[in-house]
Amino acid sequence: MSAAANGNDPSPLILICGPTAAGKTRLALELAAAFSAEVISADSRQIYRGMDIGTAKASSAEQNMLPHHLIDVARPDESFTAEDFRRLGRRAINAVFQRGHRPWVVGGTGLYLRVLTEGLVPAPGPDPTLRKRLQGIEERCGPAVLHRLLGRVDPELARRLHPRDRVRVLRGLEVYFQGGEPLSKLQQAHAFSDRPFRVLKIGLAPPRELLYQQIDRRVEAMFADGLVEEIRSLLAQGYSADLKAFRAIGYRETLKFLNGELSLDEAVALIQRNSRRFAKRQLTWFCQDPEIIWFETWKESVKIRPLIEKFYAD
Repeated sequence: MSAAANGNDPSPLILICGPTAAGKTRLALELAAAFSAEVISADSRQIYRGMDIGTAKASSAEQNMLPHHLIDVARPDESFTAEDFRRLGRRAINAVFQRGHRPWVVGGTGLYLRVLTEGLVPAPGPDPTLRKRLQGIEERCGPAVLHRLLGRVDPELARRLHPRDRVRVLRGLEVYFQGGEPLSKLQQAHAFSDRPFRVLKIGLAPPRELLYQQIDRRVEAMFADGLVEEIRSLLAQGYSADLKAFRAIGYRETLKFLNGELSLDEAVALIQRNSRRFAKRQLTWFCQDPEIIWFETWKESVKIRPLIEKFYAD
């Protein structure tokens, strides 16, 4: 049983983070066996069943080598929130401890990693009517208008967010206009105080040119492995192309190919470009966390292993 479950000292938890295609799963596979570890996936796309190739899930062989949790826990048409992830993730962590193993959280969804280890800010819930009004303003006035508006009502949050981070910009505005208090102020007051774990944070950030090469190769491999057929199969099962799950990079561009809006080569190039931009946003998020110990590649596992050994010994 975990120490946290007993009410004693916080339980030790390894966190491996970084941008897409950085080699996080490869690092976990390289080291986990030596520590009797199991992986809790922190990826907001890998939660969906049937969306395997486009989300770069660990293969069946890799999952046989190293157990993975929080994969395939929702249908593509199901709503799944950060609170759902926090609840299921902590349940999975406790189950791993119960088995006498060690949980490692591996993924690139920064919000999931944060709420799992630090809890959720008590803020107003979603307001579909307000969000629709804000989206209408964006459609009329252009994509940058909401970030400028956020800069007026919550300048601290606007400073931290990229103008293209549409989801979090909308959420910041939604919170402010519902309660009249900036989300950044709520975050500061909460200080993410729900911390049941003692965490070692390991980040992978390859040199930019190498990372982009890895992203480009991964996208090409997705198409070779059957991404188009995967999406056709999901549509044939009755899932709507308008689902939020299909707005993920890789899926939305391939849908445009299937609809005749893009050639195959154009779809591949667009996914590569959007994935590179996404990786930059991920790095911006993670670089705000001073607790992350950074490495360039999973091949530095020989340096990382002593850090983990010391962490468990402390």
